Order: sequence, then structure tokens, then C-alpha cells
Amino acid sequence: MAELFVEQAKQYAETRPIYPQELFESIASKTPSRDLVWDVGTGSGQAARSLAGIYKNVIGTDTSLKQLEFAPKLPNVNYQQTPPVMSMGELEQTVSTQSSVDLVTIAQAMHWFDLPSFYQQVKWVLKKPHGVIAAWCYTIPEVNDSVDSVFNPFYSIDSDPYWEPQRKLVDNKYMSIDFPFEPVEGTDNTGPFKFVTEKMMDLDEYFTYIRSWSAYQTAKAKGVELLRDDVIESFKRAWNEDGHGQKVVKFPVHLKIGKVGNV
Repeated sequence: MAELFVEQAKQYAETRPIYPQELFESIASKTPSRDLVWDVGTGSGQAARSLAGIYKNVIGTDTSLKQLEFAPKLPNVNYQQTPPVMSMGELEQTVSTQSSVDLVTIAQAMHWFDLPSFYQQVKWVLKKPHGVIAAWCYTIPEVNDSVDSVFNPFYSIDSDPYWEPQRKLVDNKYMSIDFPFEPVEGTDNTGPFKFVTEKMMDLDEYFTYIRSWSAYQTAKAKGVELLRDDVIESFKRAWNEDGHGQKVVKFPVHLKIGKVGNV
């Protein structure tokens, strides 16, 4: 998975949405203490940045050193490159000791994981019984009817053959992803719960966001340019229809959240 993002790590860091503060406040309200977070698949630190403002210490791990190079350097965030699969000994050395972590977060990454192995590690490292795991994804961007009418077939038809199969879990808003945890206080299920994040973009930034897709890179490696001239022209016509170069792009965010319980 890490190799898919090496080529476009800078684009990813620049154009991916910043998650809403409301999301982090909601998650933090479910953790009794705020000492230590393990942010898994931290990438270029989109979530770690916000978590660092709430929790005393954040450990951000990722398999891609290239992505970590673009993560914000903060005094209470420790970034670590890890192998795709860690032993319990490596977990203890890299992250923390057993039953010592308040929160495990996974932003737009859990669909890539070997979930049975990962969940075993989550249950080992989280404090019992109230340690929390929060995993979220965001689905396709929403601009306006004109732009979305060009984007939707581009996403569902043109780019579809180049997405990894795991992408379907994102398209399904994590509703079908295995999540063997208990509901947190104040809820009767583990979600997904919906949030929305917004990002101001011009058309060039919107194209850069598309080029940051793993599917775009996969297609490119196979000699296929998804953003063909005719596609770019269609986007230009739709984007410029209202005369505004900058637009608010909305990304729906879908959160799964649970506590570890007494395992």
C-alpha cells in the first residue's frame, strides 16, 4: 500500500482535507484520559496535527517514509516508520507498553490493513476497559451539481478499474468493515457517524487532489492518463460556469468508534 502513495506524497500532503475540529472533540469526549494516542497510518500527519492539540503525546506511525517527510513537526508528536506487519515486541518498542494507550486513531487508512492482526494489537495496547479506537474515512468530494455531474462518472467509471478492492469499504462509508468493539458511552452502536469537512480549492488544486489518488498513480503506471484533455475540458466548463474560481469542496467523513472493553 505504501508504494501507491510514494509518487504523490507531496500532492497528498497539500490537497487532502483537514478533518473538522468537531470530529476530534467528539472522539476526545469519549476517552477518560488524554495522555497518549497512537495514530496509525498517519501519512503526512493530517490527524496527528489536530490530536496533538488535545492529547499530551501522539505517536504517528506509517509504512511510508516519504509521506512522513511531509508531516508537521510538533514537540509532542513522535513519528515512526514501521514495517507493514509488527510483532508484539516491535509494537511495544515503537508505540507503547500493554494497556497504556488512551486512543488509537486511523484516518483514511484502515481499509488497507490486515484487520485481524491489527485488532489484536489494538486490544493489547489500549487501556482496559475504556480505551477507544476511532477509524474514519471520507468519501468523494462534493462541489456543486455541475462539477459533481462530471466527477461522478469520472470516479465510478473511468477510475474504477484502477482502485484497489479495499476502496469499496470506503465507498460503503465503512458500514461493512469488521469492527469488533463495544459502543462508547452515550451511543448504542459503533457507527458510522457522519461529519463534514470543507476545503477551499481552485480547479488546479482540485486536479492535484485527483492526481494524489492511488488509482491515478496505478493508471499512470499502466500508461493510462485519467485526466485526458477532453476530461479536463469538461471539468473546466463545469467549474467556470458560475464565474467563481475558488470553491468550497465538501468531503463527507464517516466515523467508526468503539471501546476495547475487558478483553
